[in-house]
Amino acid sequence: MSERIRNAAQIVPSARQVAWQELEFYSFIHFGVNTFTDKEWGLGDEDPAIFNPREFSAKQWVDVCKSAGMKGLILTCKHHDGFCLWPSAYTEYSVKNSTWRGGNGDLVKEVADACREGGLAFGVYLSPWDRHDQRYGSSLYNDYLKNQLRELLTHYGDIFCVWFDGACGEGPNGLKQIYDWDGYYEVIRELQPGAVISVCGPDVRWCGNEAGHTRDSEWSVVPAELQDCEKIQEESQHVDDGEFSKRTNSRDENLGSREAIQGKDKLTWYPAEVNTSIRPGWFYHASEDDKVRNLEELLDIYYKSVGGNSTFLLNLPPDQRGLIHENDAKRMAELGQKIKSTFQHNLAANANASATEALDENHDANRILDGDKNTYWCPKEGTEHAVIEIDLIAEQAFDRIVLKEHIQSGQRIEKLRMEYLHNGSWEQFSECTIVGYKRILKFPAITARHIRLTIEQSRWCPTISTLEVYLSSH
Repeated sequence: MSERIRNAAQIVPSARQVAWQELEFYSFIHFGVNTFTDKEWGLGDEDPAIFNPREFSAKQWVDVCKSAGMKGLILTCKHHDGFCLWPSAYTEYSVKNSTWRGGNGDLVKEVADACREGGLAFGVYLSPWDRHDQRYGSSLYNDYLKNQLRELLTHYGDIFCVWFDGACGEGPNGLKQIYDWDGYYEVIRELQPGAVISVCGPDVRWCGNEAGHTRDSEWSVVPAELQDCEKIQEESQHVDDGEFSKRTNSRDENLGSREAIQGKDKLTWYPAEVNTSIRPGWFYHASEDDKVRNLEELLDIYYKSVGGNSTFLLNLPPDQRGLIHENDAKRMAELGQKIKSTFQHNLAANANASATEALDENHDANRILDGDKNTYWCPKEGTEHAVIEIDLIAEQAFDRIVLKEHIQSGQRIEKLRMEYLHNGSWEQFSECTIVGYKRILKFPAITARHIRLTIEQSRWCPTISTLEVYLSSH
């Protein structure tokens, strides 16, 4: 094993990255003047008075998110049109000049408060591109954006995420802005050190498309140059021609394998987030009320993202009332019920495990069954292959297995297979490449008492913190 692979095995996440990964599934809320003009990207010349969600209920948004099993919410506090959903002291183009709440409202505050009350983490999206502000295209604009960040990061409690995209079009003067990314990051680190900076940021990586496409092998340890990818305008959003959100980029299919990291100067922990919308658009359009993604499609993305070492950021666009539409809300409740019923009864809770090797008694095989995310099995350093056998105590029917590595120790596993004991011989029923934070294996139901996990390839030495066994409800 090369020194490079051993070093790659020992790259670990920050505490903020671990906390973010544990959220697993959370919502994007695209809401603003576009909701009232039926556009996707506003021009920045919309009259603030049109913003008037008469039945707005942040609690309804939170309730819908919770019904789906989501653990967080990211709000578009300012989109490309420049309209601010909070009464910013640095611009007049905000809710303070809208009809809503007589100009006295603060939508960001109401959503942040509802999230806190409902137990959801709260995050903010702030568009660096601004098609309204006259300062755009000058150094004054960078100061303006930093001032807005300070407002959002000091007035609304704990923020789990600041989400930037790299959209960089022309402002009202026909100028483009050179973004002071490092300056923005400094403000965030100073005021909200626990917040991840996503996509155009060093903490969370864009999966590369908006279609819900996922990789079969999603590595969290990747070349550090990827941290600059979305900040380069050509690599990021173009004016949406309706096709961008459907594109996937196969050249990015392999980011962290041994081949992909060979010859790269620097590697970093830069995990992926899968973001897509429940509808074709990101903002609400009444014409899309019958185009809400079906349950099977959403479940498929959930399994491949949350169950494939990514997180799942699903957009739910509220309508002109200020409510998440009934069709979307109904689908979220169905999704949440399906996920909950599938993963509520762990058939391995009282099982026994034994391994070919363990580092010591604190890292023996039963650590994978104890329900404690901080304990884990691992073999001796340098052992790359190992076998764990699980005795479920009684015959059980099952069709889902959840595996987790102890990512605080790095991402190590490259290939494994699962077998069950059938008439005295071991028969394979599933296999995968990476595990990472979480891998969900799906397969046709089998009945067995004994399961065997064989790690065929890993870096330095593997770890497993969790193995759970489930039978989905069909």
